[in-house]
Amino acid sequence: MTQLHGILPIVNTPFLDNGEIDDTSLQRQIDWAFQCGAQGLCTGMVSEILRLTSDERIDLTRRLVAHCNGRGAVVMSVGAESTKQAILFAKEAEQAGCSAVMAIPPTSVSLPISEVISYYHAIANHIDLPLIVQDASAYVGEPIPISVCVELLDQYGPNKILFKPEATPMGPHLSALRDASQRRARMFEGSGGVLLVDSYRRGVAGTMPGMEILSAIVALWNALQRKDEKAVYRLYFPICALVVQQMQAGLDGYIAIEKYLLVKQGILANDHRRRPYNWSLDAETRAEVDRLFAAVSEALET
Repeated sequence: MTQLHGILPIVNTPFLDNGEIDDTSLQRQIDWAFQCGAQGLCTGMVSEILRLTSDERIDLTRRLVAHCNGRGAVVMSVGAESTKQAILFAKEAEQAGCSAVMAIPPTSVSLPISEVISYYHAIANHIDLPLIVQDASAYVGEPIPISVCVELLDQYGPNKILFKPEATPMGPHLSALRDASQRRARMFEGSGGVLLVDSYRRGVAGTMPGMEILSAIVALWNALQRKDEKAVYRLYFPICALVVQQMQAGLDGYIAIEKYLLVKQGILANDHRRRPYNWSLDAETRAEVDRLFAAVSEALET
């Protein structure tokens, strides 16, 4: 079983002018991720996963495994609005050769704790792969109680159940899960870099950032590992400034700026997103993003 660790960026789903998945840009993005030093790949909210059809989600799963070609772990997001859908996506991920799956709870309803537990039990029981329990409450609703996480961990063990806690405040939430599980919980953070330093010091096993400044995230992670505090904060401050700019318009804002920067670096052919969305870059935002990206690049070269 693959040991998930380190930097596992969330793949950005590129689209052709006709709305289909752009396989050439997808391959280029994956190659670039491994060139930067990623240990694997994931899909998640910033993959626009909830805007893909069921067939597209399954197709994307197969493409990522094929394009990864054994170079690292592949973690597929399988969260859905029904347990039956989530099981289907999880089984498809296992059959395709993924290393693990990750699941958010259903987003359209506020569920009682018993239903959340039942949902994750069903996914875990239908596959042999590890399952990352993703608390995407910053985007989609109520946080998953720590008690639920510990119950799942107690039943299935730390090799089967892992965690991506995103409830706010993230740092204290990470520490609460770490302590409640007696440090058994393997946790990943997904702040895009803005909370990576704090999360690292609280014991995360890895990070799941976006792709747009991946080389800087890799450099920051490496600086944390070698305890180079000067390099940590040289990189961290411009990363924070850029990610805060991305987060001003929520998930749509993050994706829009991520795609803009991936096009800027020649990784994606265009910045097409799936409609409907509620925000796009204006000229002044674009200019500020360019300035902040230049600051990140300068810190990386220092």
